[in-house]
Amino acid sequence: MSRIDHIAGHTWHGRKGAVENAFRYSIDYVMLDAEAEAHPPRLFGRNRAGLASLWDVDHGGPPGQGRGAVWVREILAAHGLPSPVRVELLAQPRVLGHVFNPVAFWICRDEEDAARVVIAEVTNTYGDRHSYLCHRDDMAPISAQDYLTAQKIFHVSPFQRIEGGYEFRFDLRSDRIGIWIDFTGGNGGVIATLVGQRTPLTTWGLIRACLRRPFGSRRVLALIHWQALKLWWKGATFRARPEPPAEEVSR
Repeated sequence: MSRIDHIAGHTWHGRKGAVENAFRYSIDYVMLDAEAEAHPPRLFGRNRAGLASLWDVDHGGPPGQGRGAVWVREILAAHGLPSPVRVELLAQPRVLGHVFNPVAFWICRDEEDAARVVIAEVTNTYGDRHSYLCHRDDMAPISAQDYLTAQKIFHVSPFQRIEGGYEFRFDLRSDRIGIWIDFTGGNGGVIATLVGQRTPLTTWGLIRACLRRPFGSRRVLALIHWQALKLWWKGATFRARPEPPAEEVSR
C-alpha cells in the first residue's frame, strides 16, 4: 500500500509593481502516488466521498473531466519525454465535496525516485485550466537550485497581464516540499510560494486541519476574492478575461 502525505503548509504571495500587496495563509495539500493503491484514513476518500477526498476526475484534463495519471503519461509521450516510473500528485483535496486548486502539481519520477518533470496544473476562478511542463533542458533530475522557465499564456489574475514569464523552483524532499513561482510581466508580476512539512495523513491530522482551516477550498476562493477586492480598492487595473489558450499544455 502506498502512503498518503499531508502537507499542512503555508502559501505566500507578494505583488511586484506600483500597487503593492502581500499575504500569507496556511493551507492543506495532500501528496500521493497517483497510480498506486492506497490505504487512506477512514475520513479520507480516494475516488470516493469523505470528509476530504482526492479524485482523478479533478486533475489531468479539464476541471471535472480529468483522467488522472493516464493524462500525464499521454502528455509526456506527446512531448517526446520519457515515461516516468512513478507519478505523484500534489493537490488540495476536496473538503465536504468542494474543490478548487489554483495550482496542483504532477511530479514525474524515474527509477531512482528523482523528479525529472513537473507539470504545474493551473486553474483560474473562471473554470479554465492550463498546465506548464517544467524540466531541465538536459532532462537531469530537478534540484532545488534549478530555475525552470515557461512563457505565461494563460489568464489567472484579472490584475496581472498575460504577457511575461514564469520561473519555477522545486525543492521536493521526503520530509518537506518547497515550491517557488516567480512571474514577471511588464513592470509587475507576483511571487508565490508553497512550503510545508510532509507527514503521513492521519484521521486526527485531517480533523485538526478541518477545524483550523474550515471549508477547505471554499475558504481559498473567499480569500482570493478578498485579495481581489483589496487590489481593486488600491487602484490596480482590472483586465477582462480573454479566451483561454487552445492547447492544454505548454513549456
